[in-house]
Amino acid sequence: MAASETRTRVLVAIPGIIVALGAIYAGRWVLAALLALCAALTARELFVMAARKAPRPLAALGMAGAAAIVLGAGAAPAAGLDNPLPAGILILLTLVACAAAIWSRGVEGEPLLSVAVTVFGAGYAALLAFGLYLRHLPQVDGALHGSAILFAPVLLTWASDSFAYFGGRAMGKHKLIPRVSLGKTVEGALSAVVGTVAVGAAYALFLARFVTWVPTPLEGAALGLLMSVAAQVGDLAESAWKRDVGVKDSGTLLPGHGGALDRFDSLLFTLPLGYAFFRFVVGY
Repeated sequence: MAASETRTRVLVAIPGIIVALGAIYAGRWVLAALLALCAALTARELFVMAARKAPRPLAALGMAGAAAIVLGAGAAPAAGLDNPLPAGILILLTLVACAAAIWSRGVEGEPLLSVAVTVFGAGYAALLAFGLYLRHLPQVDGALHGSAILFAPVLLTWASDSFAYFGGRAMGKHKLIPRVSLGKTVEGALSAVVGTVAVGAAYALFLARFVTWVPTPLEGAALGLLMSVAAQVGDLAESAWKRDVGVKDSGTLLPGHGGALDRFDSLLFTLPLGYAFFRFVVGY
């Protein structure tokens, strides 16, 4: 990577990290607003990519739907999956998209594909709402504790990406899935798993400073394994879509980083699974 590209990436990343950390700590509607914006932008890029093929998504409707689902989660984030608003909004989006496709697409405009991609794109991007559920788990001991829990899948996703990159550069000889991604190697994938398992165990020790939602080191290691596998699958899924439509990046929103979908592809997998792990494995 050229020095100028590295500098651009750093200059773009720093303010983004500051904004993200502030929103995570503030929680509730501040975090919901940021995640809703990110979901809308992510959905938009997915729709733009899909439009290069046969489907013509109802992009504006899908973007609004993705944002609305996240905001619906923000109405009662501590309820988690018991909050009926996100599911209700997704159902409403499906019905509205079906009705809108009648007039805006017609038979000749591939209405089935149009509606399917619109609803999928909105629901997929709205998986970022699980960040809200993690931040506001019941019995969380204040903003710092909630932020630390949400940071778990974020940190482990970043660790997995980093270990995969450096492990692949140092030892990579065997291509993982060359039909999908030429740069990913078996050695890089294994390095990601091993490194993230270690980071997960260490992060569990950090969470031991709190009273609730405290994983054991073994559970932390298991979380690291789950997050690394999920992060790599999420990354590969987006790589497959980009190769399918013939693009290098999902967008140009973030200089040096690509688009929103490029940044959130792994988190769209790790945030929901991280929430499930804390709720159903770790518990209070």
